[in-house]
Amino acid sequence: MTPDPVTVSADTPATKVRSVFREEGFRTIPVVSQNRLEGIITRGDMLNISSTKSNIDARGIMGRPLVIATPDMELTSLARKIMEAGTVYAPVVESQDDMHLVGIITVADILRKLLYNGATPRDQTLEGVFNSQVVTCNHHDQISHVWKRMDETGFSGLPVIKKNKIIGIITRMDIIRSGHVRMGRESQSHETRGAVMVEKIMKTPPLVATSSTTVHEAAEMLLEYDIGRLPIVKNPIYVKREPRRAKEADLIGIVSREDILWSYIN
Repeated sequence: MTPDPVTVSADTPATKVRSVFREEGFRTIPVVSQNRLEGIITRGDMLNISSTKSNIDARGIMGRPLVIATPDMELTSLARKIMEAGTVYAPVVESQDDMHLVGIITVADILRKLLYNGATPRDQTLEGVFNSQVVTCNHHDQISHVWKRMDETGFSGLPVIKKNKIIGIITRMDIIRSGHVRMGRESQSHETRGAVMVEKIMKTPPLVATSSTTVHEAAEMLLEYDIGRLPIVKNPIYVKREPRRAKEADLIGIVSREDILWSYIN
């Protein structure tokens, strides 16, 4: 786990919370009062705040953690509990009776520990691990439409398609950092006036893997580049100096850190 994580108090203004997300790149920020856990704010929570509500504080944004861990919990059991709850993190408190925050643990932390300990995945390659049903967006989609799609599907990042080829990736963090997050849920006139296209914000060329990539290599890529999902492709045209990145390719699936972690703990 990450001990003593960065936190915000319940009365921290939303604008300040957004700045912390943008500058530090966190996926989640615990909300505390006198170091007692009060709630948690995610990137998705920040995307749901429109400019008309930007005067609220952290108390008005935070949600209840789906899983709360304690330092004495067994790691594999905790990993199952986190993923079965449909989340990727758990704040860690002193005990079930003492909500003082001592850290935060994520799916990435657990996966890193397993690799460090030399764990062996159930699957050798990504062939039986990746999901072939992929939610994507187009390079000229409006950002406001993309974040709504992320909100509806729960995915934190989407592959970007141009002429039936994957050319990039856009994530919630990209939208937060772009400063266009506040377009959300505002009037249609504002949305049209402030229209920003995906191609202005997306990351390109994207990191990619193929179905023959080993699960171990994919796990290392996800951790090294601190990404949550990895596109699976065929016929990639790689960038010469960055052989893990493709200028374009045929998208056939996607694999997440949770998919990889399941392969290690099953």
